[in-house]
Amino acid sequence: MDTAPSLDTLTFLAILAAALMHASWNAVVKVGLDRFSAILMLSIAQGVIALVLLAVFPFPAREAWPWLVLSGLLHTGYKLFLIRAYAHGDLAQVYPLARGAASMMVAIVGALFLGEDLSLTGGIAVLTIALGVITMSLRGGAARGRTPPKAIAYALATACFTASYTLADAVGARLSETASGFTMALFVLDSLFISTFAAATRGWVAFTRLSTAWRPGILAGALSLGSYWVAIWAFTRAPVALVAALRESSVLFALLIGVLILGESAGRWRWTAATLILGGMVLMRV
Repeated sequence: MDTAPSLDTLTFLAILAAALMHASWNAVVKVGLDRFSAILMLSIAQGVIALVLLAVFPFPAREAWPWLVLSGLLHTGYKLFLIRAYAHGDLAQVYPLARGAASMMVAIVGALFLGEDLSLTGGIAVLTIALGVITMSLRGGAARGRTPPKAIAYALATACFTASYTLADAVGARLSETASGFTMALFVLDSLFISTFAAATRGWVAFTRLSTAWRPGILAGALSLGSYWVAIWAFTRAPVALVAALRESSVLFALLIGVLILGESAGRWRWTAATLILGGMVLMRV
């Protein structure tokens, strides 16, 4: 009999909504800035919104503070390595590879160190979604060519950061006694860390460049914060591997947004990948 923890209907639907928000902010953030400036703008917007909301929610318990700091640093590392990956490969190649590999890492580490047991169906669902997401990258990019080795290396390094902050956030949120307070404190720290890095490496010119894109920045920041807020809440209700894998359905939503709204094309390879992701999603509800 299958008694391993699973996703209840509310959590499942909430994560799907979070995935849609995640795909949406990636579409909104295309505002003509270089990738570092776009990510800096997004982080600052998130931090300001989170600082306001932090006054509404309880502050995380002391036991969660080390995890907060660790996660803030890992989020910053994730962003910096993602930027480097984009410097060597296309978004459509790099992003799915990084996200798909991360979800498999989370499943393995979660089972080994957090004692989270997945059912056979749950494990297959996680693997199917991860393979679908990675498959999306194999024929991605404008050049439709082979992904450069440096892009693969940086994408896998990015995946390590993603898996690490996901696990740190799951542990921290469970110790914090307030998923919302943990989320807001995390985004404030993340904004401070990336802003400090920007000031130290690029000077104040890094911030003056953002003045022309603050409106879409606020919208993208709100969508991004809302997306991960739901994820952290879900970490306190379900196995982190299931939550992390289902979040990657954002790649499927991004494909649909690109095709239906932005008029982009998608070949058989990407539709095959989309089918794998959808199949994994269905397995989570079996």
